[in-house]
This record gives sequence, C-alpha cells and structure tokens, in this order.
Amino acid sequence: MAAEPFERIPLGERIAIPQLGFGVWQIDNDEVSEAVAHALEVGYRLIDTAQGYDNEAGVGKALREAGVDRSEIFLTSKLRTKAMGVEGALEGVRQSLAALGVDYLDLMLIHWPTPAHEQYVETWRGLIEAREQGLVRAIGVSNFTREQLERIIAETGIVPALDQIETQPYFQQKEMLPYLAARGIRHEAYSPLGSGAVLDDPVIGELAAARDRSPAQIILRWHLQRGSIVIPKSVTPERIEENFDVFGFTLSEAEMGRISGLDDPENGRTGSDPETFNDLY
Repeated sequence: MAAEPFERIPLGERIAIPQLGFGVWQIDNDEVSEAVAHALEVGYRLIDTAQGYDNEAGVGKALREAGVDRSEIFLTSKLRTKAMGVEGALEGVRQSLAALGVDYLDLMLIHWPTPAHEQYVETWRGLIEAREQGLVRAIGVSNFTREQLERIIAETGIVPALDQIETQPYFQQKEMLPYLAARGIRHEAYSPLGSGAVLDDPVIGELAAARDRSPAQIILRWHLQRGSIVIPKSVTPERIEENFDVFGFTLSEAEMGRISGLDDPENGRTGSDPETFNDLY
C-alpha cells in the first residue's frame, strides 16, 4: 500500500480516521458513484455520506467497484432524523449497511439532535448498542452543541468520538474547538468552504495568489493546520484532485492569523442552526 499523504487521527484506541476526506452532500445518487470512484482513485480514503443524502446506494456501488480494500476505506454515514430512539437508531444503522452493501460502518453519527423531539439521548443509546453489536466501529454526532453533548455524556457515560459541525473561515467555531479538545471529542468540519461563499474573499484570494494555489486549497490547508478533520465535496474531477493536493505547503502563522480574522460568528453560518432545526426526514 502506498504511503498516504494525510494523517489518520485516532478515534479511541483501535480506529483512526483520515484527516482529509470526501463529502457527498447534494450529489445525486445517479452521479455519486462516478464522483466517489474518482475520489478513491485520487487517494481519498474517508468517504462521508448520510441517509438523508439519499445516495448511500450509489456510494456503495463505487466502493464495490473501486478495487480498494475495504480495510483501507473509512466509511461514515448519519442517521435520518426520523431514526429516533434506541430501536430507531438500530434499524437506521441496519438500513445504511444494506444500502451501502457493507458489513460494518467505521463511523455512524446522529445527523441532527432535533431538540424539540426530545429523543437524542435515546438515539445515542441506540448507537451505543449498534457499536456493541459490531455494526459500527465508532459512534459520534453531528450538529451537537456543547449543552447537548454534555447531556448525552452525563446520561450514558459514553463520549462521542467526533462532532461534525459547520466550520469555515466565516464561521470558525472558536469557542467550540477548545471545548471538544478538552472532552477528547474530535472536530470534523463540514461545509469547509462555506458552501462556496468564502472562495471569493479578497484575503483568501491574496493568500492563494501569493502561494500559486487555489482559494479552496488555502482554506483546506487552514483547516488541516487547525487539527480538524475536513470533508470537501465536488463532482468536478479537477476540483476533486485539487482539493486533495494540499500537503505540499504550509501556511505561516501570519497567514493563519489573517484567515482567523475573517470569523463572523453572528452572520457567517451558511447552514441550519442545530438549536432550532427540528425537521423530520
């Protein structure tokens, strides 16, 4: 096996996640196989999907046909918000395994806490059971706030391996990152390019021009140097390749500081607020 350019970040003692991965949000099932196949060919080994993306079947097809050993691939999915409670979570995990055509998931997440439905603690208990049954190797959450994390830990004694939250230069999660680190919870950034909003920022553009790199490469390098796990998405082969080519340079402290100054926590979020998002899908 060729040397991997990315680090693998430990999730507990027996499993490690690639620091750079490939996300498939908003990629239709009929085109996701081609995108994932190309990502695997380029060298990505973390593939991040979700039941709510409605493309697990296409992801699974790519995994079967890619010619990459399953043990090299780190596969993440997330529960639909309707998969609530212990039994709902267990059934959701089984549905993902069937759709993906795999025997186990490396990581399964609660996609949203949907706090108004008051089920996320029991859903977490279901993921704990799924791990005990060997259906998943590690369990975590997405879009959980500090208070929601504290509640599931207090009521179950089990700390999530990871919290996947929106993080990008306009919404940097500066208070959340040190909390997660103190709790031993890994941070994973979704929408790492701000859903495209940050790519035209003049500071990012200036740094990219000075480095002869793309704006996306500058932003992804910033994430990596912060110690975050990051999962950019694209269906364009050239951009899939470009987003992986972020290991041949390092940003200076001054460059990191300029990006740090772009944070706008009041207005920078591009996705839903986990404290108010309660949709069932």
